[in-house]
Amino acid sequence: MAIFVEHEKRKYEILDKALDVFADEGYEDATYQKIADRCGITRTTLYNYFKNKREIFLFSIKQLTQDLEIDLLKIIENKKLFVAERLNNVVTKVIDKCVENKKLFRVLLTYLLQLQKTGKDPAVRVRRRIIRLRHILSMVIIEGINSGELKSVNVKAVNEMLYSLIQSSIFRMTILDMQNVDELRPAIELAIRGIVK
Repeated sequence: MAIFVEHEKRKYEILDKALDVFADEGYEDATYQKIADRCGITRTTLYNYFKNKREIFLFSIKQLTQDLEIDLLKIIENKKLFVAERLNNVVTKVIDKCVENKKLFRVLLTYLLQLQKTGKDPAVRVRRRIIRLRHILSMVIIEGINSGELKSVNVKAVNEMLYSLIQSSIFRMTILDMQNVDELRPAIELAIRGIVK
């Protein structure tokens, strides 16, 4: 009798267990064999899903950013909400998604530090991954200015302010090991209220 395997489900199970290996071992010390062992499969089976550990790691990041972008586009397309509400919802959604994926962000931190040790610029990698988020923030700010809901402000400066709050939440989560970042919510609301007409 043939065994039916749900490949997409198995792929996400592999990602979750691989993140555990990366978190326990660090990105550099995590091996393809350790990932296969944690998943309870052979290396050969693992090759059916991912060609190496880097691909597993990058797929985790890509999956997070794609899911997040879908959520953010739903928020900004909801014209029943005022621009300030949408802007607040975008920032808090990003922070909530970061908290949900705390394990990934911890691994990402060690990965970026390792890149830096090898002389590569981690900021280049981060900028590539966040460009869509920064664009979405700018789109909402510009829409608010054009509709008259927001003051005529420097879009780049407001974008930087809101993105800094997101970075602060990631720092608190990964470096300071804070379990939640709820104290940032009033700061987000205050920042946005400051640009509302």
